[in-house]
Amino acid sequence: MIALEQLKLLVNLAMADGNLALDEKQFIKNIGKAHGYPESSVETLFYEEHPVIIPEKLNDDQRIDYALTLTQLMLLDNKMFLKEIEFCSDIVERLGFEKTFIYRLVDKVGESLNDTQILETLKSEAHGFFKSK
Repeated sequence: MIALEQLKLLVNLAMADGNLALDEKQFIKNIGKAHGYPESSVETLFYEEHPVIIPEKLNDDQRIDYALTLTQLMLLDNKMFLKEIEFCSDIVERLGFEKTFIYRLVDKVGESLNDTQILETLKSEAHGFFKSK
């Protein structure tokens, strides 16, 4: 269920600029495949808008993963639209991070889309951006 909600968030983000690019679609299908969803099931998600739901039972690693995958998708086409930034910023805050975390994500993910070492370092740093409880 958590992965399905993540896929729906990614679909909403991909469609936020009014243009669903093929690389964005493939990125979402790959995330779905990694979570055990058949490509045909993921494909059906592209035909409608979904309510923005953040599951309540996410652990810290899942929250970080949500934030990272949203940012990776936003930066995939090397263009950032205001609607995409606003969407990601809102979700990152709803995930329990300080609003400024989106800037760190954009900075680091932008230079490291395919660099797993930088992504792992960013995952460690993410814990410092959680809002105080």
